[in-house]
Amino acid sequence: MAKFAAVISYFTVIGWCIAILLYSGNRSSFSTFHLKQSLGLVLTFTLLSFIPLIGWAASVFVFIIWLMAIYYAILGEKYSVPFLGEYFQRHLDFIQ
Repeated sequence: MAKFAAVISYFTVIGWCIAILLYSGNRSSFSTFHLKQSLGLVLTFTLLSFIPLIGWAASVFVFIIWLMAIYYAILGEKYSVPFLGEYFQRHLDFIQ
């Protein structure tokens, strides 16, 4: 169940909400890790979309990282997002 919650958390805000509901019943460090990473990626992508040209180009990079994060969630591994992954883990601490 932890792996399913981790994978579904990457699919839109609705997927993240479903994952948080599943997570509340089955807490694990794996689910916590991926919930934080996926929320951080969604927030980063959203913020970059408001910046013309440079932000849009960076959003392509975030999309590629998002695909990699889904891949590692499916494999059952913890993959920290480059550059911001540790930041997400420290500052999105309301998910415990």
